[in-house]
Amino acid sequence: MSRPVKGRNVCSLPKVNKFGPLGHGHAAIEGKVMMSVDEYETIRLIDLEGLKQEECAQNMGVSRTTVQGIYTRAREKLADALVHGKALVIEGGEYELCDGFSRCGRGCTRGGRHRQRGNQE
Repeated sequence: MSRPVKGRNVCSLPKVNKFGPLGHGHAAIEGKVMMSVDEYETIRLIDLEGLKQEECAQNMGVSRTTVQGIYTRAREKLADALVHGKALVIEGGEYELCDGFSRCGRGCTRGGRHRQRGNQE
């Protein structure tokens, strides 16, 4: 029996969760790439906020090696969507919205005090 997946702290859900190539109708898009919310969060923290993987791991409440794996999968999915002209959809995964006051630190953009569990796979 495998170990249960630990919920990852996520500071906020994406404002836009669907992206696709311009100039093509939906019928022209061959397939779509599904990115989980925790994969999105690693891209946001590392590439946009400039955090190191260790800092990202602390914000998300997981180990650095877990962040490394999540980040690698996220980058592969971004590359697949960009190179092959596929739609990118961000949803689902094992995550908890942070309360804005606990572990998240400087990468957090939330200020409320509520937690939500998301698992939409």
